[in-house]
Amino acid sequence: MAQVRELTVTYYPEDGDPVRALDGVSIDVHSGEVVGILGESGSGKSTLASALLRLLAPHARCESGTILFRGCDLRNLSETELRAIRGREISLIPQDPALSLNPVMTTGLQIGEVLRAHLPLNAHERRQRVLELLREVGFDHPEEIYSAYPHQLSGGQRQRIAIAQAVACRPALLIADEPTSKLDATLQTEIVALLSQIRRQHGTAILVISHDPALFAGFADRIAVMYAGRIVEVGSSTEIFGQPLHPYTQALVRVATSSALTKSRPRVRLPAIEGESPDPTCIPVGCRFAPRCSERMEVCSLRYPREFVPEPARPVNCFKYGE
Repeated sequence: MAQVRELTVTYYPEDGDPVRALDGVSIDVHSGEVVGILGESGSGKSTLASALLRLLAPHARCESGTILFRGCDLRNLSETELRAIRGREISLIPQDPALSLNPVMTTGLQIGEVLRAHLPLNAHERRQRVLELLREVGFDHPEEIYSAYPHQLSGGQRQRIAIAQAVACRPALLIADEPTSKLDATLQTEIVALLSQIRRQHGTAILVISHDPALFAGFADRIAVMYAGRIVEVGSSTEIFGQPLHPYTQALVRVATSSALTKSRPRVRLPAIEGESPDPTCIPVGCRFAPRCSERMEVCSLRYPREFVPEPARPVNCFKYGE
């Protein structure tokens, strides 16, 4: 359904050096599949989401690569052609609904605006469709929510409104950018269950972006791990958690597992990945994770590792698996 090939995006701030946010990123999302994009803050995850919808900041430039959706390169479409796809064929659940929702419009009207832009429905039909959507995302009293303003709702309720907006036109691809980052553990579980339900009922493909490996367990079919603008490993959810290949992936899984175990032991020191991500304005020549890697070799600082496939459908960029 969607194929990203060798996508490179650079930010050019007015004052400061250029920042290469994505550097030759390639990823596929198949129909009805949930793909997770995992990585620390600053790894390029949200830039990838924005690039897919061509919603990059004005100072960002897509330098090269292709973004194919159902065989059509989105980079070649006009703004008018893109507007017909955004919201209808491809939708985005933003990081923070509190910022993306209009504070002076009721939630019902905001969801209805998506329908008005893409579907030939009259006012009564739009209202009925919005009430149906509100029930679908878990509201027991949709009429009350329809007339409510965003500030009258809790964080979890606002997130459900954002999801209702995103799925209003039954898109083929749903991009969820950190959909649970501002919610507590209970609400996170509810949102993941809701997204899973939408996927089952409508066959929606979902690209989920998160820094939290635990979000993907039992949810994502495949996980792509990003570090400093590159994808360093791809595997099924079971493979990533059960047998991670890249040292960075291994560190992420180890931290996530240890953090879960220490929740009941508050005096135990939380684990962490030593060091910091490289300065995006001055990326090293070799492996970008090498300065933080306990398994680094001399070759790691000389050049970036090519993609190796040590196991079927398990691409990984690491010299541990070849020269």
